Formats: sequence, structure tokens, C-alpha cells
Amino acid sequence: MKKIVIFASGTGSNAEKIILHFKKSNQGNVVGIFSNNPHAKVLELAKIHDIQSVVFDKQELNEGYVLQELNKIQPDLIVLAGFLWKFPVSIIVQYPNKVINIHPALLPNYGGKGMYGMYVHKAVFENSEKETGITIHYVNENYDEGAFIFQKTINIENCVTPEEIAKKVHQLEHQYFSEVISEILNTQ
Repeated sequence: MKKIVIFASGTGSNAEKIILHFKKSNQGNVVGIFSNNPHAKVLELAKIHDIQSVVFDKQELNEGYVLQELNKIQPDLIVLAGFLWKFPVSIIVQYPNKVINIHPALLPNYGGKGMYGMYVHKAVFENSEKETGITIHYVNENYDEGAFIFQKTINIENCVTPEEIAKKVHQLEHQYFSEVISEILNTQ
């Protein structure tokens, strides 16, 4: 059974979909939820589903504590699902091609430092884009520059607010993220 660790900073809507998907599968399990936010709702999900959680600060992320905790678990895949901090190179090197992220736009557009959540959807809206989507990619040392694994496009011509765009993008995330994770685990 493959082991998945999720990193998240907020509510964990993608984390919940992933947890539920793999509870119905014999392919893998979410065995850890790591968060930089001690008040993140994703930590409540960890309790509800009896999943180990680890809360850390920036120093612990960058100076080895988080890597030590990951090494205790030995995950097959590390999934960034709404994790807002830059991921340390030390972890990426230790787990090559085993760290993935989902981005709420069609990279390479609307990526980089500070481009997350509603900031992305507002930029897409302000530029009068006709479509947007999601990108699932490997994580490297730069924000949103790792190799693409999967992209899915959605038409947003009828959206009149950034919030409407966000809703459509969330639907794509919830529909495809778990499936792509399954495909990655199948190839390991």
C-alpha cells in the first residue's frame, strides 16, 4: 500500500477529496497531513480520519525537522494541496519526482511567488481570459516551474466575478487531482 503525505495551509477541500478517494482504494492511503498553520481546518480532517498530523513553522521546515518527520514515514508521494510556502530543496532532493503540486491556472501563466488562490482568479478575471484551468506539476526549487504532469482547461467566458472562476476551478481540482495521484502511484 502506497503512502501519501499531504501538505496544506488552509481548509483542505482538496485534501478531503484525496483522503476519501484513497479510503475506497487498495492502492494507497493518506498517512500524514503536514501544515504550517496551527489553525488550518485541514488539521480537523486529520483528526476525523485518524491521520497523523505535523504542524511546523518556517524554521522547522527549512532546518530539517519536517524532513526528519517525513523520513519516519517514508512517503511514496508528497502532495501539496493548497500549501502556501516555498518547498525546501532539501526535501525535493530527498524525494526526487515524488513531490507534486496543484496550481489553479494553466501554467506557465499566472504562476510564481504570490500567485495562489483568489490572487490567481482575480488576475485571470482582470485579463479577461476566456479560459483557465488547473495544472498538476512536479515541484522543483522555483515556484510553479516544475515539469507538468496534467493540465485541464475550462471555459470561463460567462463568469462575471473572480469567485465564479474560483468555483469552476475548484470543481476541476476535485474532479481530477485524486485521479492523477492514482496514475502517478501506478507508475512508481
